[in-house]
Amino acid sequence: MSAANLLSIRHVGKHFGGLHVLQDVSFEVPAGSIYGLIGPNGAGKTTVFNLITGLLTPSAGSIDFQGASLIGQQAHQITHRGIARTFQNIRIFKEMDLLENVMVGMHEHLNYGPLALLLNSGACRAAEKRARERALELLSWVGLDHKADMLADNLSYGDQRKLEFARALATEPKLLLLDEPVAGMNPSEKTILMEEINNIRNRGYGVFMIEHDMRFVMGLCDRIAVLNFGRIIAEGTPDEVRNNPEVIEAYLGKEDAA
Repeated sequence: MSAANLLSIRHVGKHFGGLHVLQDVSFEVPAGSIYGLIGPNGAGKTTVFNLITGLLTPSAGSIDFQGASLIGQQAHQITHRGIARTFQNIRIFKEMDLLENVMVGMHEHLNYGPLALLLNSGACRAAEKRARERALELLSWVGLDHKADMLADNLSYGDQRKLEFARALATEPKLLLLDEPVAGMNPSEKTILMEEINNIRNRGYGVFMIEHDMRFVMGLCDRIAVLNFGRIIAEGTPDEVRNNPEVIEAYLGKEDAA
């Protein structure tokens, strides 16, 4: 894998019995980029994310992150290695406030054990203070620091999505996987979220997203791979992908594309 690439997927296949969901899938996500994976429903996009994050094991091929294989790693180990994920269906703790939600994502980075916690030691209090400060910083990155004490259940849909971003960033990832980040959003929320994702990239994080909204993907991603029936049919810049005949056919069908 090139030093300029965070994630490398090579000749990956996945089958469930006789059903081949992915076949010979290869692409690379450059460091510091926003990379998109698109394709019609059922193309296998979510399966790719599940393979990267350890929820599934590939039937063939290799998945490397920063030059080391992810295959055989558990989900929590992959998170510790530097990959965080959001989900299409927002997964936040609605009964907690925003600050608590973000601090939940920091548990692996708090440097105290159960005994220190039980005794409420100085080290424990200092680590807790640092965690609160970091959580507030992450909330400020997504424009939610002024709502830190609000219950997450009282947020708008768009703000819940931004809270999910902040909590994912609390795991200190190098690569953030976004699963349908603008699903269910109105146009103004999408515009705001596009700015937030750009800000995340500008702070040095890599971003890899699955998304159905073509206008959003084309306006945000540096490079895009297109998956259709479990195979990559195109990869390149938004302009290259937009004008690719196979992509047009996959989305419009042969008659409409003609």
